[in-house]
Amino acid sequence: MNRTARRLAFAIVALLVCVACSSSPGHPAPESVAVRPDQIVDSAVLYRQNCAACHGSNGKAGAAIALGDPVFLAIADDAVIRQTIANGVPGTPMPPFAESAGGMLTDLQIDAIVRGIRSWAKPDALRNVTLPPYSTKVVGDPRLGATVYATYCSSCHGLDGYGGSKASSIVDGSYLALTSDQDLRTNVIVGRPEFGAPDWRGDLPGHSMSAQEISDLVAWLAAQRPKLPGQPYANLSKPGQRGLP
Repeated sequence: MNRTARRLAFAIVALLVCVACSSSPGHPAPESVAVRPDQIVDSAVLYRQNCAACHGSNGKAGAAIALGDPVFLAIADDAVIRQTIANGVPGTPMPPFAESAGGMLTDLQIDAIVRGIRSWAKPDALRNVTLPPYSTKVVGDPRLGATVYATYCSSCHGLDGYGGSKASSIVDGSYLALTSDQDLRTNVIVGRPEFGAPDWRGDLPGHSMSAQEISDLVAWLAAQRPKLPGQPYANLSKPGQRGLP
């Protein structure tokens, strides 16, 4: 066998060895190559990794606001959702996720999550419903809010908000210290139907809460918030221990 033939035979053997190695057990398949975290743009994957633990696997039944609720998606536009994801909500457990705000997600990844959340919307379900605004500059009156609470909420949450036979306390100091006024407003409007808490239309059968009543109720709830969150404060587990200023 001449030198050229030997070289050709060696090349063929080397090629066969490479092919055998590439298909041998334990060799990583092409699709198993790791993807850099900042290159993931699948909305379902991003939501599962960053949002589901608090907001539920399908945007419902989590500890935090139900992002998949059709009422929430009807009152909160993409800009609101994106702003909240990117910059978080100061003073609450909602952290910023944007790289520009100290998080780990790119702008493209945040846009993907917003699109995924928006895909849960059901616009036809609320087509003929007059919706209260997601946010408002109207300042609520906490004293009027006490009356609103008694009318719409006390049958479930108790006369003073410390819990009743159907629902738990909504004036607990620890809870109020970790939630924003906007969160309170959103929860009043959207409710938590999956847990038996109706939206703004169902607290009093046949009579929806008005936008002003919602603002007044939020003001009343906010007035129960500890003045110095995180600092020791009185035990508020009993009714009558906190009043309006």
